[in-house]
Amino acid sequence: MEPDDAPQRRRRVLVAGHSGDEATVRAHVGDPDAAVRSAVLSSLHRLGALAADDLRAGLADAEASVRRRALEVVAALTGGGPAEEVAIVALLDDADPTVVETAAWASGERDPAEPGAVDRLAHLAVEADDALVREAAVAALGSLGDPAGLPAILHGTTDKATVRRRAVLALAPFEGDEVDAALARALDDRDWQVRQAAEDLSDPDH
Repeated sequence: MEPDDAPQRRRRVLVAGHSGDEATVRAHVGDPDAAVRSAVLSSLHRLGALAADDLRAGLADAEASVRRRALEVVAALTGGGPAEEVAIVALLDDADPTVVETAAWASGERDPAEPGAVDRLAHLAVEADDALVREAAVAALGSLGDPAGLPAILHGTTDKATVRRRAVLALAPFEGDEVDAALARALDDRDWQVRQAAEDLSDPDH
C-alpha cells in the first residue's frame, strides 16, 4: 500500500477537522479522490471555516458522492452562512437520482425557499420516475409549507405507500376541504403506516 494513499489522506483530513487544523484540511482541497474531497467539505464545515466557494466547488464536482455531501452541508446550514450564497435548484435536475433526492431534501431545509424550488419540487413530486425522489420532493414541499406545493402533495397521497406516508405527513402545514378529504381517505388506507400518519394529523391533541 502506498504510504500516502487515499484512505490515509481522508483520515488525515477528518482528524484535522476535529483538531482545529484548517491548514491541513485546505491542503487537500482538489484531492484526486472523491472521498477525500467529501471529507474536506465535512471538516471545513466542522471547523466553521467553510466558504461559499468551497460549497460551489462541491456542488459542481464531477462525482455524485461529493455533490451529495455538499448538499448535505447546505441542508445542515438551513440556507444560512456560506449556503446563503449558493444555488442548489439546478441540482434538482442532476443526472444522478441520488443527488436529486438529496437536493430535494436540502431544498426543503432552506429558509426561505430558494427561488424556483417549489415549482421544481412540485414537478418532481408528480413526474419523477424514482419513488425516492418523489418522496423527498413531497417531504420538502411539506417542510416549506408553500401553498403552491399543495396540489403536488395531494397527488402524493395517491402514490405508492412510501410516498403516501410522506405526503400525508407533508399535509401538516395546510388546511382546507381538499386536505381534510385527503386525510379522511388516508384513514382507510391499506397501509397501516399511512393510516397512522393520518390518525396523528387528525388527532387534535397530537
